[in-house]
Amino acid sequence: MFNINTLLHLLEDDIQQINTTMAEDISMLEARFDERLVEILRYGLMGGGKRFRPLLALLSSRLCGYATPEMYQLAIAFEYLHVATLFHDDVIDQAQSRRGKASVHAAYGLEAAILAGDFLHARSMEIIGTLGGTACLEVFCRATAALVDGEFLQLRNVRNYNQSEQEYFTTIEGKTAQLISAATEIGAIYSGAGDSRRKAMVQYGRNLGFAFQIVDDLLDYLGDEHETGKTVGNDLAEGKMTLPLILTLNRAEQHERRNLQKILEDGDVRSDSFATVFDLIRKYDGFNDARKQAENCIGDALAQLKIFDDNNKDVEALKGLAQYALHRKK
Repeated sequence: MFNINTLLHLLEDDIQQINTTMAEDISMLEARFDERLVEILRYGLMGGGKRFRPLLALLSSRLCGYATPEMYQLAIAFEYLHVATLFHDDVIDQAQSRRGKASVHAAYGLEAAILAGDFLHARSMEIIGTLGGTACLEVFCRATAALVDGEFLQLRNVRNYNQSEQEYFTTIEGKTAQLISAATEIGAIYSGAGDSRRKAMVQYGRNLGFAFQIVDDLLDYLGDEHETGKTVGNDLAEGKMTLPLILTLNRAEQHERRNLQKILEDGDVRSDSFATVFDLIRKYDGFNDARKQAENCIGDALAQLKIFDDNNKDVEALKGLAQYALHRKK
């Protein structure tokens, strides 16, 4: 049985050191950059969070045999890039809150939020290039490009109501899975891991990323707004074709499918039709079967860890993070 408190206790020292490293890095930037930028960075970065992506980079590097203080500096690059995407996403979505407080653009304005996101992207690349060299930077830039391409693919497919599961997985591989697998792969590269260990960490991260996004899609229908900090039904309101909805459209009776497509095609009624869509997804096991696919992805991720010593503390932590991705509530 997964217990988040047990996992947090296991990772407590690493999370604290990641936070300390970020705080020190931001303080160092204070002497070089505008004070308003630094204020926004503190606001956006130091407000909590599980540090999921930096932990993956850190644990992968340590598991593959390399343990130095510089690992924490390398790891924070993944939090910087992740938070940069949140700054920009909140602008695009016009979201007024994030993690229980005003979003950066709500607190500081659109221009400031976009520019701060751009800065974090640049700073993350600087860190990866300086510490990890060309090999790590290539992986990082490829994942960043895939993230943007995945978002464009999702935009193109917004009105594609015949979207297949394969098209869905292609989209989320770009927008989510590649960046998570980049964290685990770069950790392995940084440690000098051999091909078999590097490939194992890539596949662990890739499958973990798939599961993470599927759970994110489920939370948009099933989550508690007080826990997620997001409006339930937002994906439906935007017409996004996520896995529970795709499964339902593929299974529904013809008249129900036509009704569902009419809802999706009319942006004015999507939000008001949440209960109708929810009931159809539940009727056709869209929620249950999407969750089963997430569970299968986690099973595939955990299988990659078999080449490592099972008694290793970092293996235990990576197993715990996989379970967190599956069982998280926000």
